[in-house]
Formats: sequence, structure tokens, C-alpha cells
Amino acid sequence: MAARILVLNGPNLNLLGSREPRIYGRETLAEIEAACRRRAKAHAATVEFRQSNTEGELVDWVQQAKEKFDALIVNAGAYTHTSVALLDALLACGLPAIEVHLSNIHRREAFRETSYVSKAAAGIVMGLGAKGYELAVEAAVHLVERKKKKKTARRK
Repeated sequence: MAARILVLNGPNLNLLGSREPRIYGRETLAEIEAACRRRAKAHAATVEFRQSNTEGELVDWVQQAKEKFDALIVNAGAYTHTSVALLDALLACGLPAIEVHLSNIHRREAFRETSYVSKAAAGIVMGLGAKGYELAVEAAVHLVERKKKKKTARRK
């Protein structure tokens, strides 16, 4: 069975391409989604992209993810640095999660160095611009395949 990956994008990421391009790049979220779909297809995986400016909606999507997906990729935007609710949802969900940031949050304002999402993430990709999403797709596929191999090995 192919890996099914949910990619969640937080506040203001709908503005990619026009919002502070020197920090976030010129790629739109639609362009990033298309690149991720191509990368997923190369691995016989699927991705579903969602974006919300609302914390509660992101939490709802994480809670629902276990029923339909095998892994998560999360760019929580500003909620990265503030949302204990999102952290709790990710921990409760139990799916492997990859945290993504277009910029290197450790080279920015001090408040951005704290990530609640990291505490639930299997891995983090940051500072590589839009390419980071594609790398996160590869990492998510790897984690799902590794989990399936472990499950198969336990059955033998």
C-alpha cells in the first residue's frame, strides 16, 4: 500500500510567493504542492495539501488524520511557536510527523527559535525554501516504509 501523506500549512502560508519573498521565496503554495505531488508520485505515494489560518481547524485535521493518512508534514507557521494545542494533537495522533520551515527559524527572531511542533516531530527540515517540502515528502515515505517493515517483521 502506498504512503498517504497529509501536508498541513498554517497561517499566512496562503500568501507564499508574495509575502516577504526574501525570507520565504517566490514559490506559491500551489507550486510547492505540485512539486510535492510529483515527488510523492515518484515514490508511489499520495499527498493531500491543506492550509488554514485557524488553529482549531489545524488541530481538527491532525485529530482526523489517523483515519486516512500514514504520515504528516506540518508547517504550522506562527503556530509553531505558540500552539500547545497543536502539539497535543500531534502527540495524540501517533502518526509520524515531519516539521517543515521555509526559513531557518534559528537564524531569525529569538521567539521563533522555540518550536512546540518539534516535540512531536520525527524530523525537521528547515532553511531550504520550497525544496524542504519535497525532502519532507521523501522523509515521510521513508518513515512509513520503515514502520511497515517493522510491523511485517514482528508478524514473522
